[in-house]
Amino acid sequence: MEPLDLSFDVTDAAGLDEPAEIALTVHLPEPAALADAAVVCFAKPGGGYSRGYYTIDLPGPARGAQADWHAARGWIFVSVDHLGVGDSSTHHDGNRLDYTTVAAASHDAERQLLQQLATGTLVDGFPPVTDPVTLGIGQSMGGCLTVVQQGRYHAYDGIGVLGYSAVHTHPPAAPGDDPITAPWRPRDTITTMDPMVVVNAPQLAAATVRSGEPGGWSRMAWGFHYRDVDDATVAADMERGDGDWPGWASKTMPTAVASSCLTPGAIAPEAAAVLAPVLVAMGERDVIADPRGEPRAYLSASSVDLYICPRMGHMHNFASTRELLWQRIETWAAWVRAVKASGRS
Repeated sequence: MEPLDLSFDVTDAAGLDEPAEIALTVHLPEPAALADAAVVCFAKPGGGYSRGYYTIDLPGPARGAQADWHAARGWIFVSVDHLGVGDSSTHHDGNRLDYTTVAAASHDAERQLLQQLATGTLVDGFPPVTDPVTLGIGQSMGGCLTVVQQGRYHAYDGIGVLGYSAVHTHPPAAPGDDPITAPWRPRDTITTMDPMVVVNAPQLAAATVRSGEPGGWSRMAWGFHYRDVDDATVAADMERGDGDWPGWASKTMPTAVASSCLTPGAIAPEAAAVLAPVLVAMGERDVIADPRGEPRAYLSASSVDLYICPRMGHMHNFASTRELLWQRIETWAAWVRAVKASGRS
């Protein structure tokens, strides 16, 4: 079926005292392919990216868009632009788009979509979908916000945290290069302190390469893309100028979240509160400081799976092994379905 581009009013949920909308794209399977225990997966992009990260057949050494891949296997795959990102409303003050606001907006839009699916009013000819297996997945900052949303609302049956650490997210440098240093900003001071509080100020002052500064993005390319991704693709993704940006990118983002999500333990309370099964997945080169220590962040989760995908950088859906990651997500989703069916989460 053709993808549906939708927009939902989330003004009340966002609580910004101004109109707010969430844009999303729904990839539906053919009705005959929809399983009895239907899967509805909500996918969120990373900082500087839009929902096109999931819906576009991204350039690189492999082919296929993740949304199409899962829909072809019977899933309802929903790609979501965060508030302040892509085609969602972006007129807001980015410093007001904190974790609470962004998560509340996404949760409300997803609730509205699930209601339409349940009543069979989303699109003519598509059967009602009641009590589906609901998944939340997110890459990088999208993974961060997926954890926050689940820790607050517990609305997903399982979450996939892709390329984000609930312990310590840190961009790696190529062997022999100077390390990249990111500012650590406590999330409770983002909108209230001027100048903004940076708790690792001595390390930042001594750093030769800082994330987000000129030259920082090119240094981060080594960790973002594996060596089999061609130079033209890396340049298209990393070297964004003043002209037209690629369809997977977003010129705006929720500043309050983006400026603090690399702080160690920034979302520790929400991660510890997650009860549902968790998949922690990342590339062979990624931003997880301690991959095998990651499960300890999810203190209450019924299960935590860890997967490190070979020949993959932080931007997973550009990699030659992208389909391997998608298969791993699908395998994990079967476990989530089994847990839900058992009634023992």
